[in-house]
Amino acid sequence: MDRSKVIAIITGIFSLLLGVLYLVLVQLLDLRGEMIPAPVGALYLSLARGHCPWL
Repeated sequence: MDRSKVIAIITGIFSLLLGVLYLVLVQLLDLRGEMIPAPVGALYLSLARGHCPWL
């Protein structure tokens, strides 16, 4: 085989490996359960008092 075919095969294998790893990562993150939103009550209370911690 010439060099360009070897590089194409290696690139294809690498691409498939990345795809499978991505799917495994998504499944692992999905198994953690339902996402609970962050509490926003403290943010509104802070803004109402005039404090803005990120500015």
